Amino acid sequence: MGEPRLDGPVEGELRFVHLGFGDNAVDYLDAWQEQKRVHAARFADEVPDTCLMLEHPPVYTAGRRTEDSERPLDGTPVVDVDRGGKITWHGPGQLVGYPILKLPRPVDVVAHVRRLEEAMIRVCTELGVETTRVEGRSGVWVLGDDLGRASGRAATGLALDFDPRLNQEDYDPRLMGPEYAPSNAGQRGVDRKMAQIGIRVAKGVTMHGFSFNCDPDTTGFDQIIPCGIRDAGVTSLSQELGRNVPVSEVLPLMEKHLREVLGSSTPLPRAV
Repeated sequence: MGEPRLDGPVEGELRFVHLGFGDNAVDYLDAWQEQKRVHAARFADEVPDTCLMLEHPPVYTAGRRTEDSERPLDGTPVVDVDRGGKITWHGPGQLVGYPILKLPRPVDVVAHVRRLEEAMIRVCTELGVETTRVEGRSGVWVLGDDLGRASGRAATGLALDFDPRLNQEDYDPRLMGPEYAPSNAGQRGVDRKMAQIGIRVAKGVTMHGFSFNCDPDTTGFDQIIPCGIRDAGVTSLSQELGRNVPVSEVLPLMEKHLREVLGSSTPLPRAV
């Protein structure tokens, strides 16, 4: 990976470490090892809260709740990891962040996820994309239109009586033709995910984190059931804005909003 660049870390502040982007994108397993190293150092209070920022070469990773039916149909290799959530894709054009933070006890994982979502929603707002949360689904979302969101509706607004979603919960959209691919969610007017979150908390310190779609080839998601969600899709800043939005443009905005959110709000434990 080469020597990471430290962005002026100050004791007690969140520091950002740039592991590699573009031609220097970091292999997933190498980044995972670096996470483990920094996690141990953070637990021992040898380093401050740290967020690793990077891009990955194309790779599928599967969280602990991933089902076999959600994996690539063609047998493409998948890296099984110890984070929460299900299967996703990483690749060029996607900004990945691994915040390794010591949380207050008792640990509230949901509060940590909400903070990450808030930072990414603020980035989208600053760039002119309206995003939100969807109840029961982590991450950052662009909502579809009324016709697209309605069960059994096509982009034309015509009811599809043969659509398995009308009477079958475990249908596989990959078998229904390319127009049902996750990458086509915007054209169909359905909900689409801009950013994914999958974390792990061990010894009170977070690992893993988020992936934010800047200008990736979103067809990488079409071989899987992204995050195990069958009735929605994926999108990117470039798709929503109609212009190229590279990782280099988003990186300073993401760091700014992560620093604001993570530095100004403590994830207080929920009342019992």
